[in-house]
Amino acid sequence: MASRADSIASNLNLANFSKATELRQRIWFTLGALIVFRFLSFVPLPGINPLALSQLAEQTQGGILDMFNMFTGGSLERMSLIALGVMPYITASIVVQMASALHPTLAALKKEGTTGRQKLNQYTRYGTVFLCSIQGWFLAAGLESFANSAGLQAVVDPGYMFRVGAVISLVGGTMFLLWLGEQITSRGIGNGVSLIIMAGIVAQFPMFTSNLFEGGRTGSIAPGVIIGFIVMVVVLILMISFVERAQRRLLIQYPKRATQRGMMQADSSHLPLKLNTAGVIPPIFASSLLLLPLTITQFAGNSLDPTSTGGQTIQSIVQYLQHGQPLYMTLYAILIMFFAFFYTAVVFNPEETADNLKKNGGFIPGIRPGKRTADYLDYVLTRITVVGAIYLTAVCVVPEYMIAQTGIPLFLGGTSLLIVVNVTVDTISQVQSHLLAHQYGDLIKKAKLKGRKR
Repeated sequence: MASRADSIASNLNLANFSKATELRQRIWFTLGALIVFRFLSFVPLPGINPLALSQLAEQTQGGILDMFNMFTGGSLERMSLIALGVMPYITASIVVQMASALHPTLAALKKEGTTGRQKLNQYTRYGTVFLCSIQGWFLAAGLESFANSAGLQAVVDPGYMFRVGAVISLVGGTMFLLWLGEQITSRGIGNGVSLIIMAGIVAQFPMFTSNLFEGGRTGSIAPGVIIGFIVMVVVLILMISFVERAQRRLLIQYPKRATQRGMMQADSSHLPLKLNTAGVIPPIFASSLLLLPLTITQFAGNSLDPTSTGGQTIQSIVQYLQHGQPLYMTLYAILIMFFAFFYTAVVFNPEETADNLKKNGGFIPGIRPGKRTADYLDYVLTRITVVGAIYLTAVCVVPEYMIAQTGIPLFLGGTSLLIVVNVTVDTISQVQSHLLAHQYGDLIKKAKLKGRKR
């Protein structure tokens, strides 16, 4: 028989949204913070020539900068104060997370609970400032050198003063975004950093949609291609929504314990193992590695000698690693699968999980506690990671194949779809949790009123 909580969750709707005052305040705060983020994306760095910069952005399409520009909502091509976005923080958090799984000192900090997590967060912020400084310096220097080689003066007064000012501005912009994300998480709804990334991706949807249908109107894009693209996006969204919530739930039994009435009762729970434990990290790493040679070649400009051995080698690599080339597609799929297994092994430690179960008296039915449990968890996780890696490869390679066959400048890749769908599902789940808590509050008030009448 369904419990009261299950019946409330099944009948949950947005009819009580107007009564949930706190939830409405949180949603309005989140929208206001995202509007501030969008305004900042149009504030350029000091010393930038916007007209020359727009022409320069058209010549650098196809490299790794396109992917980072997508995550920042176009802030990178406009060289705004938040041109780096929150990607340095994401990179630093991934590095710290991997280091905490490999380095004994950081692993001990991870086990200390709240204090250890605060220390790791502090290290992550130090790493973010360091990465912002390095990326900002090379971005400013590369902008000067590439603009000169292309015959465009994107920087009004190039030199060390411009580079130092750009680094300070970019570091300040990224740290402000982190503070804004924390405010969204604590005072708004959803995960702040994830919502900022999603807002940057979604901000480019109207422009891409208008270009797509404009191409259909002028005849440059066939109507069948547009319909096929829409069908592909819908199928991928449904697939991501289904797979990202898929879990392998392992039954965990606990010894029988005496209750207040003297009866012996055995407790049980489930250990959920996600089908895609690695999330969006594998495609991001794979894309970064494959697009790095193309980006280096673009910034090298005329300084690269095409007759030299090194120049010919780099040009050959760039030619074979273009979007849609068989070598690019093959390496992209292989790297996604590799990073899916690698990052899953870093995030989930079967031995640590088995030790925690043994300390709490839990065990998997039919499996001995300790090493046998760790081996079983590793076996199950490896099997579901195979399915998850195939799923990630399919989601990311299909849009790339669509680009190669149709020639549409498709920025809406598998990585962006993964981020948008995951963040949307997580935000909707938090909205439902707030509505459920509000309904529980009404039930408690009614129960107290009935108790007083009696």
